[in-house]
Amino acid sequence: MAEQATSLKNRSLRPQPSPSDRRSRMKAVANNLILHLHPTQIPRPALKLTYTWGLGGISTLWAFILILSGILLMFRYDASVERAYTSIQFLETQIPFGSLLRSLHHWSGNLLLITTFLHLMRVFYNGGFKKGRATNWLIGITLLLLVVTFNFTGYLLPWDQLAFWAVTVGTSLLNYIPIVGGVISGFLLGGTEVGQNALRNFYAIHVSLLPATLILLMAYHFWRIRKDGGISQPERAKGEKVEKLTTIPYLVQIEVTAAMLLITTLFLWAAQVPAPLEALANPAHPPNPAKAAWYFMGLQELLLHMHPLAAMLLPGIVLFAIAALPYWDTRSSDIGIYFRSKKGLTIAITGVVFSLILVPLLVLVDEWWIDLPLMLPFLSTLISNGLIPLLLSLGGLAIIYYFLRGIFSATHSEALVGLFTFVTFSLFILTLIGVFFRGPNMALVMPF
Repeated sequence: MAEQATSLKNRSLRPQPSPSDRRSRMKAVANNLILHLHPTQIPRPALKLTYTWGLGGISTLWAFILILSGILLMFRYDASVERAYTSIQFLETQIPFGSLLRSLHHWSGNLLLITTFLHLMRVFYNGGFKKGRATNWLIGITLLLLVVTFNFTGYLLPWDQLAFWAVTVGTSLLNYIPIVGGVISGFLLGGTEVGQNALRNFYAIHVSLLPATLILLMAYHFWRIRKDGGISQPERAKGEKVEKLTTIPYLVQIEVTAAMLLITTLFLWAAQVPAPLEALANPAHPPNPAKAAWYFMGLQELLLHMHPLAAMLLPGIVLFAIAALPYWDTRSSDIGIYFRSKKGLTIAITGVVFSLILVPLLVLVDEWWIDLPLMLPFLSTLISNGLIPLLLSLGGLAIIYYFLRGIFSATHSEALVGLFTFVTFSLFILTLIGVFFRGPNMALVMPF
């Protein structure tokens, strides 16, 4: 006992760290954390907003808010068909700031999908997938697909009419994927229809598997950026030096300021625009039209114009081609240069114009004038409404590529910019048509 008393006395006599020392230690820990995520120095041109638009950091911010708000929502949510809807109602009406919390979760999920897609586009347009960065390009595509899955699994959880029928339509699309589609759909639903098993499976995947996978892939994504030499930059002439600035404070103060502005804007938006909640899900009364979630509306619109197998193969082929871009476009001299060149910018604008003209025109022509199964009754529907439209679509993309190369005397890389722009804006237009211009029985209507 005497030894213990002496030991305690000696500890009390030791000098205690002052508040300034504790603050210094906390600052050192924070700095070490920041420098694990960023290099110690960064080229001055990389700090320009118009170079990266901060889309990677913004996506990380939305992911953080999404996971944090999701953890808080788990304390009040009940994943059962009998109580899921009422637990959401109770959260929004009885829990202080419950409605705001759900709105933050809902809108941060949607914003994460948008900014992740825009980040992928930014990396393509300034050639950030080149010069040994193919692995991170594939990781980025995987992250985008993961975010889509995140939104899709969370869509069902409120168990209202909007969620129930959107997921019913969405899972029915999976059945059209060759070989594995039915297996995936059956696994997600836990049967043949949206019910208790589906709600339990979606909830388990949404709150456990996906967040862990997202965090691991994001960590690896950040590590690969550092391993690949940081953010891609234009090639410099031999001997040309680029001014570098320290990450702390130059980059950090930009990130903190942007984060504060974005969080404030999100809170104001979430306070004014609550997350949607319709009537309790009723499997016996489907809405007309029954639409998928907005990010699947482009695919649903495509299903109206060709056989389901062809409608799934076409985006699958396009996605595979986008994943293979680092092996198609290997020219490293234009890395870090938006649109590869000034000519590339003109070609990209041409791709936008083509999509604005051709896609609505083809939708109208197919809707009101052309009926291939009726015109070719001697062929099976799989050929007349599947194989032929698929080959015509792929042939049209090839024609656009060679047209851009010929009319602009473009390089392979510049022509790919135009083709990529045409494809992405075509998806955007198909999504707009599906969301705003499809009415009862999925007929074309005016939105006003």
